[in-house]
Amino acid sequence: MKHSVAFLLDADNTLLDNDRILADLMGHIEQTVGHQGKQRYWAIFEDLRDELGYHDYLGALQGYRNRYPHEPRLMSIASFMLNYPFADRLYPRSLGVVRHLQQWGVVAILTDGDMVFQPRKMEQSGLAEAAGGNVLIYVHKEEELEDVERRYPADHYVLVDDKLRILTAAKKVWGSRVTTVFPRQGHYALDPEILAQFPPADLSLEGVGDLLTCELPALIQAGQSS
Repeated sequence: MKHSVAFLLDADNTLLDNDRILADLMGHIEQTVGHQGKQRYWAIFEDLRDELGYHDYLGALQGYRNRYPHEPRLMSIASFMLNYPFADRLYPRSLGVVRHLQQWGVVAILTDGDMVFQPRKMEQSGLAEAAGGNVLIYVHKEEELEDVERRYPADHYVLVDDKLRILTAAKKVWGSRVTTVFPRQGHYALDPEILAQFPPADLSLEGVGDLLTCELPALIQAGQSS
């Protein structure tokens, strides 16, 4: 079924404060295996990110185990990851934004990540349920817009993401058929060097909760005017 409007919402640092989740995780790792252990984990984590193109928290932990197989405290870190209270890290009014947008069209969570930890984040945070199970997880979502369009055909898209790189890529593909919305949250959205590399989004907000004040005609018009 083709929709008049499809809303595609990023998760990490858009609806969910992933910077804080990462800070909590690194704090727990340091408390569990010490500062050197934390540095080891982070080095493996960054190597995997460069290789895979997304954050693989559990993969980095497995890599740590492969290199240091006699570290019994890693089970505590795994338990911390899998039982983390993700719902407590939703940005204010995130779930309200999902409900607000659903009055006008289909809403889907569009995110990158692995196939274990990222789905768990979506489920445990309540985002998957709020979006009616509409969750898409890719390795590089900006390269999968054809698949997104196949799954959620629409006359117009509203893409909400904290990374201008993603918004710019979508604009190149969909043109005036997409409204790009940039909530200035998280370290990517506040880094002046990153911001200088890309054109501005159609609509910039201080936080994702500001979407509650937006009306559909203005959202569509913002994309068609650019």
